[in-house]
Amino acid sequence: MLNHIITFSIQNKLIVGLFTLALMVWRIYSISKLRIDSVPNTTDNKVMVITVTPSLAAQEAERLITFLVE
Repeated sequence: MLNHIITFSIQNKLIVGLFTLALMVWRIYSISKLRIDSVPNTTDNKVMVITVTPSLAAQEAERLITFLVE
C-alpha cells in the first residue's frame, strides 16, 4: 500500500505539488480566521444566592447558609 502511494507521488509530481500548495493556502486562510484572545478571561463566575429564612437574621443567614454555599 505504501509502495503504491510512493510510486504515485513520484510519477505525478505536479498533482502532489498542487495538492500541497492548496493545503498550504487553506491553512493560511484558516489561521487568519482563527480568533485568539491575547488576554484570557480570568474573572470569577458570579452567582446570586437567594436564601429565605424567616427565623434567622440577615447576618446569621449569611454566616450560616450563604457563605457555606459560595
